[in-house]
Amino acid sequence: MSAHTHTHTQTHQNQHTRLTLEQQRAQDAWNKSARYTDKHRNFAKSMPALIMNSGLMQVLAFCHEKGGEHEEIAQDLRHWLNRRFNGVDKDPGFEVFMEMLLLAGPRQYQMATTEAFAWLKWLRQMASARNTR
Repeated sequence: MSAHTHTHTQTHQNQHTRLTLEQQRAQDAWNKSARYTDKHRNFAKSMPALIMNSGLMQVLAFCHEKGGEHEEIAQDLRHWLNRRFNGVDKDPGFEVFMEMLLLAGPRQYQMATTEAFAWLKWLRQMASARNTR
């Protein structure tokens, strides 16, 4: 690896680690929304209200049952929350994630719900901004 490439890689890595949490949310939502269709975008818009009315676990269960774009958005949300709180950059899967929420204390559950709202705010904006399918 040349010195220039190594320096460029380090600079890119340093820029990545200096991203604010809002920038990380925005970047993740932008990347995930690249494959979204109109159905995804429409459901992403309604998801925060569903969580507000029914709760995070209930909405994740609903998405899992519905499948399709509902489950895809839920997978993306689980992936983000797992990365954010557990430092693991993957979706742990529906059952494992639900077990984690069941075992979470009230404070941790509220933190996960609050983070879900913050990420979904970005997802709604980024998905709407994209001109895909």
